[in-house]
Amino acid sequence: MNRRNFIGSAAAAAGALTTFESIADANKAAVQFENKLSLKVLGTNWGFQGTTDQFCAAVKKEGYDGIEMWWQGSKDKQKELFDALKKHNLEVGFLCGSGERDHKAHLNAFKSQIDAATTQWPVKPLYINCHSGRDHFTYEQNKAFIDHTTEASAKSGIPIYHETHRGRMLFAAHIARNFIEKNPALRLTLDISHWCNVHESLLQDQEETVQLALARVGHIHSRVGHEEGPQVNDPRAPEWEAAVKAHLAWWDKVVEYKVKSGETLTVLTEFGPPNYQPTVPFTHQPLSDQWGINVHMMHLLRKRYLK
Repeated sequence: MNRRNFIGSAAAAAGALTTFESIADANKAAVQFENKLSLKVLGTNWGFQGTTDQFCAAVKKEGYDGIEMWWQGSKDKQKELFDALKKHNLEVGFLCGSGERDHKAHLNAFKSQIDAATTQWPVKPLYINCHSGRDHFTYEQNKAFIDHTTEASAKSGIPIYHETHRGRMLFAAHIARNFIEKNPALRLTLDISHWCNVHESLLQDQEETVQLALARVGHIHSRVGHEEGPQVNDPRAPEWEAAVKAHLAWWDKVVEYKVKSGETLTVLTEFGPPNYQPTVPFTHQPLSDQWGINVHMMHLLRKRYLK
């Protein structure tokens, strides 16, 4: 059985996979954007098989506003990206980060990416999202990443956000709270699915900390996680109702803050491929259609948050 037939058979067996949409419809967001330009929904190339131009063409065809991609280090890759953005009339947000084990080498590589991404572009990015530091660095070592991006953002006028991501400096809610309280300029990319996984909960016992974080969010990665993992197999399936409701409530609050402040909110639909996407044993067959889920998310977010 090929992947398309497998996914179709699974959907037929379960009935219409519409739980996510029905929950969203039954619990309308209390606050919505009046201006359609205040919400920008972006597509991810994570798991996409094809060239940058093919990816941008596919994103444009689906109706996304733009894309999020890692900052391209080579001039050839940069040209390829910016040519595709111009051709397909798309906006962009950049990812920056580093993987070095040693703190000094890690920080230097990170600074180099940030400095390039904030200055060497023909198309100004909407934002820069950072995979910042490491979970095993000290507070002071990780604070250096915030200090550098605060200065770079002020110089460039580009918002720079630090992602709530496992393995990085904001890997857990209580750790992030310490950074939030001590660094007034810190702004977040909310991928709260990671915290659900780290804390093995929907964060019911850390509500105050979560609310502090939501007030600092500039960008969202709209993946739904659960107590035992960073990504449900399909958010439309009925078994994930509690996780879906929790994530919608968190995103609703961020939208409320943005509407009140008059700021634009950017959102990346970021359900990932295997091994983020659960698979069938022995075959590595994904249980759901990653691209289809992300497109579904794009339409749902617009329906929920735009008047």
